[in-house]
Amino acid sequence: MQPERKVRSALAAIRVSTTKQGTDGDSPEAQKELIDQFARTQGYAIVAYKTMLESASGDTQPMQQVIDFCKDPKNKIDMVIIKSIDRFTRGGSTPYDLLKAQLSALNIDLVDAYGIISTQRINTLGHLNQEYKWSTFSPSRKAEMLEAERSKDEVRDILSRVIGAEIRYTQMGYWMRKAPHGYVGEKVETHHGKRVILKPHPAESRHILKLFEMRASGRYTDIEIAEKLNTLGYRGRTRATRAKDGSHRIIKKSEGSLMNHRQVWRLARNPIYAGVNIEKWTNGQPVKCMFDGLVSIKLFNAANKGKRTIIELPDHKIAVEDHKDPIHATPKGTRAPDFPFKRFVMCPQCDKPLLGSSSRGKSGAYFSYYHCDKRGHKFRVTKSDLENHVSQFVSSLTFSQEHVNNLFGEVERSYETHVAAYSAKVGRMDAEIHQLNNEAREKAESFSSIAPSARGYINEQLEEIDVKIKQLSLKKIELESKKPINIKAVIARVKYFVEHLDELVLQQIDPIKKAQFFGLLFDQVPTYEEIKGRTPQNMRLHPIFEAIKNPSAKDESLMVISRGIEPLLPG
Repeated sequence: MQPERKVRSALAAIRVSTTKQGTDGDSPEAQKELIDQFARTQGYAIVAYKTMLESASGDTQPMQQVIDFCKDPKNKIDMVIIKSIDRFTRGGSTPYDLLKAQLSALNIDLVDAYGIISTQRINTLGHLNQEYKWSTFSPSRKAEMLEAERSKDEVRDILSRVIGAEIRYTQMGYWMRKAPHGYVGEKVETHHGKRVILKPHPAESRHILKLFEMRASGRYTDIEIAEKLNTLGYRGRTRATRAKDGSHRIIKKSEGSLMNHRQVWRLARNPIYAGVNIEKWTNGQPVKCMFDGLVSIKLFNAANKGKRTIIELPDHKIAVEDHKDPIHATPKGTRAPDFPFKRFVMCPQCDKPLLGSSSRGKSGAYFSYYHCDKRGHKFRVTKSDLENHVSQFVSSLTFSQEHVNNLFGEVERSYETHVAAYSAKVGRMDAEIHQLNNEAREKAESFSSIAPSARGYINEQLEEIDVKIKQLSLKKIELESKKPINIKAVIARVKYFVEHLDELVLQQIDPIKKAQFFGLLFDQVPTYEEIKGRTPQNMRLHPIFEAIKNPSAKDESLMVISRGIEPLLPG
């Protein structure tokens, strides 16, 4: 009587590369059915199933999870069954050999449902009753290595065909990736077959359009734009994380995030929203898409304020230029705190800006001067002398309270006229909207009493009225966003600093800001001799200070500013 054959305990290892493959292609269910049938015919008992939804072509091999499971003696695994070698690994013969060697070290056999991997072992010294590691081999090893390399080649061939086609269609202007925020992908019939283009998302596109319109207006910072869009209901897309065990169940959901100023900048710079694509697959070159953008190229350029510009060229070609700020936006050295007044005071001999520097004397001490010595003459004045004369000049520059009040009184009256015109314009818009609403109501009430043949015409009129109301409402919203500021508070602050120039200029802790405020007093930069003489009537003051100093000057002088050097404002 033959001894009863022991049933071997097996682990069924199932792997698919992607979730889509798990549902549309070589599904885990199909692999399980094939492995179950193979186990029944061979007399193996499957005690566990291990399902993985991961690619096996990279450095990290998902089958390592199977080996780790087998290492635990509590699981009592005798063998691992796979559908085929390409389900075990697609990394080629080397990863295959390393993974299988780990199973061999645990005395666990690896078999496949296609019968390529054999459990048979041949000892070339068996007839001599001797055995070494090198004398024992698997007769199917060569076939296994060839199949592992074929699986790797197959990955390369598949990816070359699929990715190559996607790159080609991307360069033609179609879309091959996940739709960006504001868009939704849609397959349409084209003369290149059924291809994917982008169309406006019903909800998200409104936020993107609003972002570009607000940025193009120049009245809002990116932080303010982000806050406004969040108020209007902007939320990022919800992301779902699915289990990798083949069940496809959602194990985690990430709620959409709010907009922030960095995201505003990134979205505004993305040319896809103007129907232009730039990416790796286009070799970094702009390609006009086969679909319209959410915004026009003109609006895109306005929103990017010259930092990124899309240029339309002949023959439907597109160019995108990025403009960086120059390294030296101001003359080199103007912000040196040791010599803050250089370029804010002119040389009395050549009427060119004074520079500043320090030199070391024989004693080793440093001496600081403002100077002009590279134009055929030499002029220099010590740093302390020039800055003392500046302080004395500003202290002596005073204006009568009566003249200050007269000037800003005129500004206030002009502002009141402007506010009245603004209010009248808003009132006219309200009246026009009210009139259109009444007209629409009358037509709607008469709709049921007119002949059916005329109802289509009434519908068209109602649609036209509705469009006009929406356009007027948008114009009103835009106009209200330009509501005049509280001029009284501004004038009160300006009047205070006019009356206390020493606080504004002389008491600045930052020497650079002190020099910049000093420069704002003048229409043209004064010379050192003019500052030293402290004679305000001979100074070339800014027109606003001339008006305060000389009340007989005409009001038109406030509207025209002579061409001169305009110092940078602080910040």
